[in-house]
Amino acid sequence: MRQFVQEISAYARSIDPDFFVIPQNGQELLVLGDDISSEVDQSYLASIDGIGREDLFYGFAEDDLATDPAITTQWLGYLKLARQNGLSILVIDYCFSPEKMDVSYGRNQELGFLSFAADRRELDDIPSYPAHPFTENDAPVKSLDQARNFLYLINPAHYSTKEEFIQAVTSTNYDLLVMDLYLGAEAFTRDEIEQLRRKANGGSRLVLCYLSIGEAEDYRLYWKQAWKEQPPAWLMEENRNWAGNYRVQYWNEEWKALITGSPDSYLGKILEAGFDGVYLDLIDAFWTFEDEQNALNE
Repeated sequence: MRQFVQEISAYARSIDPDFFVIPQNGQELLVLGDDISSEVDQSYLASIDGIGREDLFYGFAEDDLATDPAITTQWLGYLKLARQNGLSILVIDYCFSPEKMDVSYGRNQELGFLSFAADRRELDDIPSYPAHPFTENDAPVKSLDQARNFLYLINPAHYSTKEEFIQAVTSTNYDLLVMDLYLGAEAFTRDEIEQLRRKANGGSRLVLCYLSIGEAEDYRLYWKQAWKEQPPAWLMEENRNWAGNYRVQYWNEEWKALITGSPDSYLGKILEAGFDGVYLDLIDAFWTFEDEQNALNE
């Protein structure tokens, strides 16, 4: 998975040297060994600009429920190491009680992390609480270290048109937006991404595109209906928790070619649309393969 992320980064930066790359979860890839005392992988570190982490304080076992402190402590070790090495940290806590959302924002701020308290696991809305983004500001944001908050809105299903989506986002003052390339079957254009950079108060924001690289999704344009009956060798079983998502052998060259390396790849379309960076999901897919291999070795 490290190699895959590095290939994505190398291709994107060959087109846009200022392109941001942020993998979500899988923070253990930052080091070469099996624990946090291991050597930092400098090549991997150089290929990314930040790390995203879901459920750090809320949501690991259940939404609006505090994550087991032992798990939080384990993850924090890697995230603090990443921060010490110059990476930005983006945290998504899944909680809907206002008092817990306040705690999430406060604890992440103390650590120097950007955070978003998501009141819906579907990530399909702009939360009504708090009424304004945490640490709202009117500054222009051109780099990750200038951002003070972010909006994670990757499921635009509640918006009937791209214009409606753009209006909803530009009515807010979030410093950074993580969104999908498409609304339905229609991709956002370079001009529309430029519109989305405008904050309501006159400042500007960064706009990153969500991209899952550890699973295939049957609603993406790369999907072929024939795969349901005759799947390629790299396509595996459906995720029982997320219908339409399928595990992949992410190291397979055919799968990687769908994701990166050419203008026709998914990443190529993201670059063409003019996004500031990419937010990579399912980085931690490597755990399922490692667990299976360990079970075979026992």
